[in-house]
Amino acid sequence: MKKVFLLATMAVALSFTACKDNKAADKVDSENVAKAEERDQAAKKLPVMKFEETEHDFGNIPQGQTVEKVFKFTNTGDAPLVITDAKSSCGCTIPEKPEEPVAPGETGEILVKYNGSGKNQVTKTITITANTEKGTEQLKIKAFVEAADSAAPKA
Repeated sequence: MKKVFLLATMAVALSFTACKDNKAADKVDSENVAKAEERDQAAKKLPVMKFEETEHDFGNIPQGQTVEKVFKFTNTGDAPLVITDAKSSCGCTIPEKPEEPVAPGETGEILVKYNGSGKNQVTKTITITANTEKGTEQLKIKAFVEAADSAAPKA
C-alpha cells in the first residue's frame, strides 16, 4: 500500500512539473519594460528649494507690533515644486505659501507674519512640507520683544 501511494504521489508531482515548458523570460513584454524604465527615471527627478536665506532676525520690536518677512526661494531641481503645507511652531506666527506649483528655474515666496507676542528673545520655526527629497524644509525668525511698559504712571 505504501508503494502504491508513493508511486501515485510521484506521478502527480511529475505531471505538475512536466508541463513547465514556458520560461518566465518569454512572458516579459519589452514595451512594459520600457515604460517602467521611463517611470523610474521620472521618479528620480525632484524639485529642490534653494532659499536666499533661511533665518531672519527682526531685531528689537515693541510687544504687540506685527512684523513680516518674505522668504524668497528658487526651484533649482528638475521637477515642479509643490508646497503642500506651511506650519509655524506657534499660533503667533503665520506663514503664507504659494498655492500653485513652482516650475524648475522659477522663484517663489513664503510670507511669514509674526504678531510680536511674548517677551525678550523669541525664536519661531516654520516647517514647509513639499515634494522635495527631504520632504520638509525649515525657516526661522528671531526677535527681541521689548515688554510694554506695565508700570505707566497713573493719572
